[in-house]
Amino acid sequence: MKLLGKRLFDILFAVVVILIILSWLVPIIAFIIFISTQESVFFKQKRIGKKGKPFYILKFRSMKGVAPTNDPLLSLDEASRITALGSLLRKYRIDEFPQFINVLKGEMSIVGPRPERQFFLDQVINRLPKYKELQKLRPGITSLGQIKYGYADNLEQMLIRAKYDLIYLDNLSLWTDIKVILATIVVVFKGKGK
Repeated sequence: MKLLGKRLFDILFAVVVILIILSWLVPIIAFIIFISTQESVFFKQKRIGKKGKPFYILKFRSMKGVAPTNDPLLSLDEASRITALGSLLRKYRIDEFPQFINVLKGEMSIVGPRPERQFFLDQVINRLPKYKELQKLRPGITSLGQIKYGYADNLEQMLIRAKYDLIYLDNLSLWTDIKVILATIVVVFKGKGK
């Protein structure tokens, strides 16, 4: 029942954000991205979701060119591909706004563990087997790990962030989600993304 309530909250929250913010913001950002890069507006990447099911996460394009698929890189390793507009989008986490579509599709939640690529997920689970329990949940646009720790540039940092997501699992409630959302809003306005 708790997860059903979470899902209903996710749908309502996503619909409100899409109608009030994304309905006018997406066309503006899409136009600027296309004019400045001549590439597709959205970036899709395979991530692992609930019950280990893969899905394609959506983001506004913030990098030029095509990301490597056979040898996944951490964000630090791909920094040279970030565009000027992409840097701004990432700083205020605007690049992640299209993920509200993933929420409506049932692939993601507003709050949940960070969706990882299989390559990195396997390494985290190998070092922290309990992390596999997070696959009971849909991954989130934001997470306790993201607001308490932030971005991870290597496996050791991913493991620290993962422990916060396990704390979230143990404290799953609507009130916890609301607190994480409010903390995320503060992080967004402070421009702490990268």
